[in-house]
Amino acid sequence: MERVCLVHYHEIGLKGKNRSTFERMLIKNLRCLLARFSGIEITRLTGYILVSMSDETQIHDVAQSISRVPGVARVSSAYMCERDEQQYCDCAVRALSEVEDFQTFKVHAKKSNTDYPISSIEMNRICGSACCEAFPDKTVKMHNPDVVVQVLVAQARCYVYADSKVGVGGLPVGTAGKVVSLLSSGIDSPVATWMVGRRGATVIGVHFSGRPMTSDESEYLTQDIVEALEPSGTIGRLYVVPFGACQRQISLVAEPKLRVIIYRRLMICVAQAVAEIEGAKALITGESLGQVASQTLDNIAATNELAHIPVLRPLIGSDKQEIIKRAEELGTFEISSKTAPDCCTLFMPRRPETHAKLDEVHESWERLDIDAMVAELLSTIEYRDFSSCPSYRPPKRWKHFHKTLCVAKSEEER
Repeated sequence: MERVCLVHYHEIGLKGKNRSTFERMLIKNLRCLLARFSGIEITRLTGYILVSMSDETQIHDVAQSISRVPGVARVSSAYMCERDEQQYCDCAVRALSEVEDFQTFKVHAKKSNTDYPISSIEMNRICGSACCEAFPDKTVKMHNPDVVVQVLVAQARCYVYADSKVGVGGLPVGTAGKVVSLLSSGIDSPVATWMVGRRGATVIGVHFSGRPMTSDESEYLTQDIVEALEPSGTIGRLYVVPFGACQRQISLVAEPKLRVIIYRRLMICVAQAVAEIEGAKALITGESLGQVASQTLDNIAATNELAHIPVLRPLIGSDKQEIIKRAEELGTFEISSKTAPDCCTLFMPRRPETHAKLDEVHESWERLDIDAMVAELLSTIEYRDFSSCPSYRPPKRWKHFHKTLCVAKSEEER
């Protein structure tokens, strides 16, 4: 018998004629994200994905890694054997012996091969008898038992398991196109980024740093956040925009109470420019309705006015405790809890506007040379790629675009 991981999916199974495309992308992502383990082989079964390994002692670590990959509904640490009664009975006993602290159990057999002569009901009886003999102090319970021993007959093999981990669900990254996320070192935006990535989007992060007016500490924290999200393979590239000089310029021109809104509007403009270069179809923000001054309906509308592509706000109806809980599950909360000077705290007014009027916003906005500011920010942008996102493809025209902006800037200086 051999130890393997069986990957279960739910939503992918509903995709009809496109199902194979989603399965192939999930297999591609699994190969990338399991590359650190030795001797990994990934193949398709009917309705499942099979992950085998040369070193069976790492099966629980492999299963844990698989459970964090978008598109995986559940992963089971299984025994694979021949379609032989004695073998799959032995596997059932072993699988049940790995479960701690249970009193009741049942066996559930399923066949994907109609050429195997023994019926599912008979397999239940055979394996159940073997388990009862091995565990005389345990009780068979047909409804709501403590543990279920699953016996699957598929493609000339038997797969037996009792240990399953719940996955993150969703769809494989790379099946829903590119999106650009306004990613800070705070608590909210990493959670929003992961939530959209779990729906199959390839995410490009854009971090607005307070540099040169502040230190670059927030940039390193944001990189740590992306690294914490690497097991999900959702983020392919992180752009860093030195935003401090533009914020200083805005603080000298715009009405103080409207500074934050003007900052946000300029961020949307820059993020949209990055999205155009990347071929992304939407933006992501971590806004939650009413959480801070910039996230009231009036202020969101004033910011959204600049958006020419959809702005996704997956946290808009979440409260802070829900967001914190998800951040803790993702491993980003501790990083985000570290204090670091960033653009969000730079030149903050004492009393920011909570219900901005568009005519006042337009008046402050028109005092600025926005096109020049966007060009300046794009010409100083920096980026780092992450290999854990196999669906990400760098844009071919970025280097040319960046070079063109630099040339234009040089000519203006002369």
